[in-house]
Amino acid sequence: MTAADEVELWTDGACSGNPGRGGWAVIMRWRGQERELCGAEAHTTNNRMELQAVLAGLEGLTRPSRVVVFTDSAYVEKAFTQNWLGKWQQNGWKTSAKKPVENQDLWQALLVAKAAHDVRFERVKGHAGVDLNERADVLAVAARDGIAGT
Repeated sequence: MTAADEVELWTDGACSGNPGRGGWAVIMRWRGQERELCGAEAHTTNNRMELQAVLAGLEGLTRPSRVVVFTDSAYVEKAFTQNWLGKWQQNGWKTSAKKPVENQDLWQALLVAKAAHDVRFERVKGHAGVDLNERADVLAVAARDGIAGT
């Protein structure tokens, strides 16, 4: 598989209030083609929307792929790159402070969706002029505000 075969997922979540009304978006890129997905929830958190964007992107893939997930969420990126998920699972879905892991339902769904793919997570700085990150943000905000949807 070449770099041209990599699927890029540019993800973002937005929330008005935290918790509050939220939106998520993912821009899927592969071989010059793009597909945008977005959605909203009436009462949620920003972290849930960040996770939902990644989940929707992975679930939107039609075959096993090499994937790069671009996110501005340290919460999402570090869960994978610093093995937070592995530690949470070893601890019975408890944090190091012995508290239940938040968003366990989405983390578990994300692990299932990720299993079919070779996935790498890269964090980008949010609101820093990174074109596709900015576009994902615009879509997530529009979904949150009821302007766009899947």
